Amino acid sequence: MFAQLPQYRDTRPDEFWATRVPAHWQSLPGMAVLVENKRRNKDLAESQVLSLSYGRVVVKPVEKQRGLVPDSYEGYQVLEPGNIVIRPTDLQNDQTSVRVGVVRDRGIITSAYIGLRSKAPWMTDYAHAYLTVVDSTKRVYAMGSGLRQQLGWPDLKRMPCLVPPSEEQEAIVRYLAHANARIDKAIIAKRRLVDLLEEEKTAVLARVIGEATGDRMRLKHVASIQTGLTLGKDYREQPLIEYPYLRVANVQMGHVDTTDVATVAVPTAEAERCTLRVGDVLMTEGGDIDKLGRGTVWDGSVDGCLHQNHVFAVRCQARLLPEFLAAWLAAPEARFYFYVTAKKTTNLAATNSTTVRELPMVVPPLDEQRRLLALLSAQSKPVDLAKTKAASEIELLREFRGRLVADVVTGQVDVRELAESLPEPAAVSTAVGVLQDTAELGVDDVMEMSEV
Repeated sequence: MFAQLPQYRDTRPDEFWATRVPAHWQSLPGMAVLVENKRRNKDLAESQVLSLSYGRVVVKPVEKQRGLVPDSYEGYQVLEPGNIVIRPTDLQNDQTSVRVGVVRDRGIITSAYIGLRSKAPWMTDYAHAYLTVVDSTKRVYAMGSGLRQQLGWPDLKRMPCLVPPSEEQEAIVRYLAHANARIDKAIIAKRRLVDLLEEEKTAVLARVIGEATGDRMRLKHVASIQTGLTLGKDYREQPLIEYPYLRVANVQMGHVDTTDVATVAVPTAEAERCTLRVGDVLMTEGGDIDKLGRGTVWDGSVDGCLHQNHVFAVRCQARLLPEFLAAWLAAPEARFYFYVTAKKTTNLAATNSTTVRELPMVVPPLDEQRRLLALLSAQSKPVDLAKTKAASEIELLREFRGRLVADVVTGQVDVRELAESLPEPAAVSTAVGVLQDTAELGVDDVMEMSEV
């Protein structure tokens, strides 16, 4: 299905795509194939709120309609199934988000987004695929205007749009539906493998740490808890110095992400109180219940780094190794402790420094801690290597999907003959979700990577 796809024989150059496209395809401005949505939620006729999330337009649950919500939804736009939504803001600073989604449910969405519907000669599914490729290939980031480079209908109505004949659009949509489904199945298989490997690593951790023998005590007797900066304090008339600092987003399960470290200006005394040291075990105050209470050892990769008040720095005393504490925090006894003591909401949980201090644990002699850590490393290494390999294969599949969809939608390959042999897709959503992973669809049959 993917190997040796033929190319079109007759092609012409296309300036927008900087490549050659099929000679018989039209190139029309956006206004010829798209219509801007101007329907407003007059008299609050519609109440179902929609949200653009990871390239999908989903119904926003009532319980999540809090925080920055408008006084009235009357200014929102009304969308119908088949409409297309584009998030047009902050093109310059955000070049990673998926900005395009297709509507499946009638509802309302903020008028800060651009609502569109396709018109002949564009089919809705092909239009969605085309606009998604404009986004994924970063061409959208050369468009827009203003200080934050915001996209608008004037940009889209002048945008060159490739228009294959209608039967060819149908062939492209059908091919992409089947191709996307097969890639999804491969990704699901790899994700399940990662889940199984994670379960295996948890079992190894429980087995090794379960061997620990020594004094049983509270964490507060072998470590101190350093709380971090509270942002927004008034340091009026005090000299300020700028420092890097870690936020909750930087502290991942098992590592610290330092690719985007923020800075903050505080007095020297405040900075000294919140400066991290190599070997500090970092924990977040809140988040996913499965991750709450897990610790990551700080390696000092950012000099003079501070930490936010929602990140605890646990500083071990001489009789406790930071790596052993991090392993203990991931083991079943500590997981259960944080689960039963956490303040829980629907999907999130929170702890506090007092709860962390009271954590019960076994503290073996240092030599025994080192032995257990060496054993844990040896038994976990094959599992970690397999997880890394599976994660790499998932990323390669995503890249392959993006390249394939772009090639098909812009006419770099000809799928007409192959599409004729394919049955009608079971659901149109598979065709238009061309750049999204669909593990949540609950596909049960798993295909081997060799089939891709």
